[in-house]
Amino acid sequence: MERELPIINIEGTDFLVDVIKEELKEKENIQNVIGINKMYYVGDGYSFNYDPKSKNHFEHQFSKSFGDDRKSINIKLPELVKLDPLGMSEKHNLTIEDIISKTDFEFMETKGPLDLRWNKGILPTLEIEGHIFYVDINMDKLRPKDDFQSKGIPFNEIRDYYDRDRHAYLIPYNPKTHQFQEIDHLTITELPKEIVVVAFPHEHELDRMGWNKRHGFDIRRGVDVSLQMNFKSRTLAWKETNIPNSIMLNRMEKGLPLNDKLENKQIQNLIPKAKKGRGI
Repeated sequence: MERELPIINIEGTDFLVDVIKEELKEKENIQNVIGINKMYYVGDGYSFNYDPKSKNHFEHQFSKSFGDDRKSINIKLPELVKLDPLGMSEKHNLTIEDIISKTDFEFMETKGPLDLRWNKGILPTLEIEGHIFYVDINMDKLRPKDDFQSKGIPFNEIRDYYDRDRHAYLIPYNPKTHQFQEIDHLTITELPKEIVVVAFPHEHELDRMGWNKRHGFDIRRGVDVSLQMNFKSRTLAWKETNIPNSIMLNRMEKGLPLNDKLENKQIQNLIPKAKKGRGI
């Protein structure tokens, strides 16, 4: 005999709490399901934006594309160990007493990447041009593996190189020194041979747990079993940067002949949209 699932009321609508499937099902319309795995874990529960019209996750793109005036309501739910301790005890084969003394996070961190980061303290890594860097938030830098001569890539030196449109850092990088190497846009007249431009996520994405700890948040905030431990940068083609434009302007100013590659392309196609920050 199936037991009755506990009920939680959200903005006047009753939902059944299914901890096995990790979802909320509308009591009067069980086809309407709210996935808990799509919510934001905040350390002592879950947060998500709720749409009273659809009675589900708020979809901003839907609202914008159809031009309606629907508004979202931020909902905070307790942890599953509080919402349904009996269901959690059956799911994890523990007593209810054991369940109520735990947090949901403790059931997430038993294996995989979350175990490596939380229990074993292993740092995430970022591969840049074939070399591994440790994401060391405590030292505020990307620290190159097995290269103690390099100072690495300090985050405070690349703050202005974060591109909000692309949601990534776009930095000039020297693969030989394993360091950030700034380009002087006012004097450059040739494409630098020793430098490439690479893109990679913000440190908040590279190591959310380290970021939370450094900035005084609950270390578990926004962390779940989807935690990623290994990242890889992308190397940009020069045409994806505004460096060719700087070269062309500087060569024109100095009366130098233009490079064929610069003459044969419309320079407007080589320049990314304007953005805040020094940029590339």
